[in-house]
Amino acid sequence: MRSQAKPPWTLRTATTADQALLSHWDEQPQVRAAMPNSQRDWAVELARELPWRQYLIAELAGRPVAFIELLDAHRDDEQYWGACPAGTRALDIWIGEAADLGQGYGAQIMALALQRLFDDPATTEVLLDPLAENTRAHDFYRRLGFEFIGNRRFEEDDCSIFRLSRQAWLAHQDSQSKPEANL
Repeated sequence: MRSQAKPPWTLRTATTADQALLSHWDEQPQVRAAMPNSQRDWAVELARELPWRQYLIAELAGRPVAFIELLDAHRDDEQYWGACPAGTRALDIWIGEAADLGQGYGAQIMALALQRLFDDPATTEVLLDPLAENTRAHDFYRRLGFEFIGNRRFEEDDCSIFRLSRQAWLAHQDSQSKPEANL
């Protein structure tokens, strides 16, 4: 069995030049459904450089596909996650266009984002918070090795909190690299 080459993905820093793209993505039905109460002023957000947060655009062969937010939950000055121990990171991701859903891009982008987070030896765990009713997202994150740790209300949204420890990530990476037994 020949392995398929992975598409040429890159993660780049989102800049003020991405303001129109991100505003457009914010209005897409799948993004609105995942974040019904989120309102970001991209002109302000993209101009703010914070040492504990990264805004990224995932590109496939140079074409923007998804937005990713990586942050140090311990250092976050907004304390969205509350008091978190040092080493705790948080991740948010969404695919911008409906036509890019169901293509396997989410798993590929998550792999890149998690690699970036865990490349930092200080990272001990990664948190994320899909809406409580978004069971498709819950299943997706479980397949990546995340564990459900509880429900929490963030402002107007009921969310399910998932955690991926460094140990679970390494175990998942190891299981993904082993050849299948029935080849």
